Amino acid sequence: MTRNLKTSLAIVAVVAAVIVTAALVDGPAPRGGPTPQATGTANAVLVRPDSHRLSTAADGKVTVVEFLDFECEACGATYPTVEKIRETYADRITFVVRYFPIASHPNAVLAARAVEAAARQGRFEAMYRVMFQRQTQWGHQDNKPQTDTFVGYARELGLDLDRYARDLHDPAVAERVRADQRDGTTLGVRGTPTFFVNGSPVNGLPDYTTFSALLDRELAR
Repeated sequence: MTRNLKTSLAIVAVVAAVIVTAALVDGPAPRGGPTPQATGTANAVLVRPDSHRLSTAADGKVTVVEFLDFECEACGATYPTVEKIRETYADRITFVVRYFPIASHPNAVLAARAVEAAARQGRFEAMYRVMFQRQTQWGHQDNKPQTDTFVGYARELGLDLDRYARDLHDPAVAERVRADQRDGTTLGVRGTPTFFVNGSPVNGLPDYTTFSALLDRELAR
């Protein structure tokens, strides 16, 4: 093999690796789920003391963690399944939400900050629901910041708007979102939504039947 041919092949390999890496970071969750090392570090970073819980099981037997992006269409499509799971299992499972905004989604970071700002007034779940229920109204709007839209949601929820506006632009709120994202990266999260059940990653996007069967197995242990 000539030196020029070896050089050309090396360049092609590097370019291919860059393309694959970009696709994993910016796209939906791959069907294979997080990388295997996620399980080994899950206990340390999956659930932090300040992580948002939509439900809490008294026995702590089963914990579901979702890394999500409010602008992600796959997350929006999975939202009804999540709501059905939460309704069915109620306080038998702990359900934790972590932020993981994708760089290619223009309002993903802003949406996460908007939800976190609402959380500072005790309305995390209410804003979480509104974001998904109205995702088609504000998502992917030609890169136009949806700040006014999110403030409008805060108004509908009866939040203190002056405080909300301050929190929305507070560096501490932005850092709170980044902290979740760093934990997701540590766990091998490459796209959204990504689910973990009792520390183990769930492959792909589970439908209700698959998800409930998994939870039933864990509850029966």
